[in-house]
Amino acid sequence: MEPGIQYTHFNKKLFGDDFAWGVSNAAFQVEGAHDANGKGESIWDVFTGKNDKILNGHHAQIACDFYNQYENDIDLIKQLNIPNFRFSISWTRILPSGTGEVNQEGVAYYNRVIDYCLQKGIEPWVTLYHWDLPHELELKGGWTNRDIVDWFTAYVKICAEHFGDRVKYWMIMNEPAVFTGAGYFLGIHAPGRTGLKSFLPAIHHTVLSIAAGAKALRATLPAAQIGTTFSCSFIEPFSGKARDINAAKRVDAIINRLFIEPVLGLGYPIDDAPILKNIKKYFLAGDEERLSFDFDFIGIQNYTREIVKYSIFTPYISASLVKAENRKVPLTQMKWEVYPPAIYQMIKKFNAYPGIKKMLITENGAAFPDVVGNGEVNDVLRIEYLETHLAQVLKAKNDGYKVDGYFVWTLTDNFEWAEGYHPRFGLIYVDFDTQQRIIKSSGHWYADFLK
Repeated sequence: MEPGIQYTHFNKKLFGDDFAWGVSNAAFQVEGAHDANGKGESIWDVFTGKNDKILNGHHAQIACDFYNQYENDIDLIKQLNIPNFRFSISWTRILPSGTGEVNQEGVAYYNRVIDYCLQKGIEPWVTLYHWDLPHELELKGGWTNRDIVDWFTAYVKICAEHFGDRVKYWMIMNEPAVFTGAGYFLGIHAPGRTGLKSFLPAIHHTVLSIAAGAKALRATLPAAQIGTTFSCSFIEPFSGKARDINAAKRVDAIINRLFIEPVLGLGYPIDDAPILKNIKKYFLAGDEERLSFDFDFIGIQNYTREIVKYSIFTPYISASLVKAENRKVPLTQMKWEVYPPAIYQMIKKFNAYPGIKKMLITENGAAFPDVVGNGEVNDVLRIEYLETHLAQVLKAKNDGYKVDGYFVWTLTDNFEWAEGYHPRFGLIYVDFDTQQRIIKSSGHWYADFLK
């Protein structure tokens, strides 16, 4: 526990009246209804159909059935006293092939979700892209094809025109470092591509799309609050040796700086990440100006820290992570270290960029092996995780750093990408066979905290 924080009196008042409290989820992870009412196929629909890609052969064809259960789940958000709900729109519900004719049934669905949130007094925060690229666009090269800047911008405009009269808060993309790195370099996420020839153009076209999408949103909705979100991990060197320090610097450039810096007009961190040296060959004249946008807010998503050491065997970056399970530290179900000071360090790090006006924690949470007993889920480790991380957020705020909100990941247990249904991150337990919901102790704790 953080010294100086009295947890018996620990509540939202300590953070001020204008601090945004919320919970986050993502379309592909919860909605199910994978081919309902005209929805097209996404890269994740295809990827989950391939053998050995997802733990236990799981898929998200039903997931949490949020598509049909959204009223019930939004009622639970209301019951937990949560005022803000961050969710994403599935591109293939709006445009089944990624471009072309709008699927009015998909538009109608998100209108129902937005309207029901507002009916219950819950503010919708919309993420426009949470990894589920239309498969038809992947067949044309996906993020490696520069045409995607135009495809994505057209999709953003459609969402702005249909939902912008009621949605005030918009996030352009979720964690670009993850979907480009895991999907276009390591191949462990959809679409399963590997190598620099996919990774470098995907990076550049993603940044161009973030900025172009934000500009399209601003042109259509001048009063909207426009942000985008970045994953981040606190990176520390394994030792004080120069080669470990330099290895940590390279990893930090890729994990934490790769997308935020070009978006802020600082360019790519090529000097500290030589892996990026050939990215310029994907530039066209004027791209330096096209990369940046003046965002109203930035979302950062932190779960842990990483210890990095020099490794001659790792191509491109000559660095490797020292696995948390080998360091005798407390772990989550994802084998991530429980290290609350990481979130303080990331708030501090992103505050050092002068171009950030407001900053929110748009995801933080933990997976633990939750068990139902007597109709209850007593997840004390998650409560401790949330409490100790919020204490670090409060410490950062009290130390004068910008931090303007906190969203828990996630509302319900869901489909956790390549890990399938094994890790449970939710404040609410889901029985995936019956779709029964059980509010966990952590959900009741958060409700009391927000009361």
